Amino acid sequence: MQGVTKPSWGGKFAAKMRGESGMSTAEYAVGTLAAVAFAGVLLKVVTSGPVQSALTALIEKALA
Repeated sequence: MQGVTKPSWGGKFAAKMRGESGMSTAEYAVGTLAAVAFAGVLLKVVTSGPVQSALTALIEKALA
């Protein structure tokens, strides 16, 4: 066949790596740290004065 080339070793390796599913232990650790950091920032924002008063007003309006 003309125009068809055999994949190189690097191409085979890359294709094999793309086929793996899931995360390794290091990726789980980084993902967990990112999730904890995001949760900390979100908690800080939600418990701030202006956001807390806005949420309270929204809930009171919904219940009225």
